[in-house]
Amino acid sequence: MCRVRAVPRWALLSSAAAPVLLVGGWTLGAARQPGGFDQVAGTISALAARDATDRWVMTVGLLGLGLCHCLTAAGLRPLRPAGRLLLALGGLATVAVATFPLPAQQGSSTAHGLSAAVAFGALALWPALAAHRRRAPVGAAALTARRGTAAAALLLALVGWFVVELTTGGARIGLAERVAAGAEALCPLLVVLALTRRTAGGAAAPR
Repeated sequence: MCRVRAVPRWALLSSAAAPVLLVGGWTLGAARQPGGFDQVAGTISALAARDATDRWVMTVGLLGLGLCHCLTAAGLRPLRPAGRLLLALGGLATVAVATFPLPAQQGSSTAHGLSAAVAFGALALWPALAAHRRRAPVGAAALTARRGTAAAALLLALVGWFVVELTTGGARIGLAERVAAGAEALCPLLVVLALTRRTAGGAAAPR
């Protein structure tokens, strides 16, 4: 009998690349700003704003991050379609964030803001809707309803911190955004690794 992995290898690669692209983008992008860049106070979007130096660095990071989320969603076959679709929506919204940059580091954009809101929301909620199907392959129970809900609650709390900093003009807007975005970028990789580990310990998934 032909047997395949519950999660394809390319989904593991895309989920691993997501946090690398995000963190690498904001690290290199900040280093390219004249006079330095305060990553505790400055937002990720400011590094891709139209007046930022070498804005292509963060723009490419965001585009790559969004595409990686879409690929990972396609590869998480053991999980519920609703959660996978929400992860893909978060990826597409992240692509939109890069497509509609801020006009300037101190400026605003309705399209950018809406895209960011959808991205943060979808990427926080998807684990709660992605719990394994009743007849899922061996290993899919790595993401149970309880674990998915707990992960979503934690991500929403981090996003909530960012929203509070943003709306109150706090001094740690950049830090809060990086913690929330970083956690959301890392979550799919943790899910893929858990599914892969569970599958390796049991029967392989049928095609």
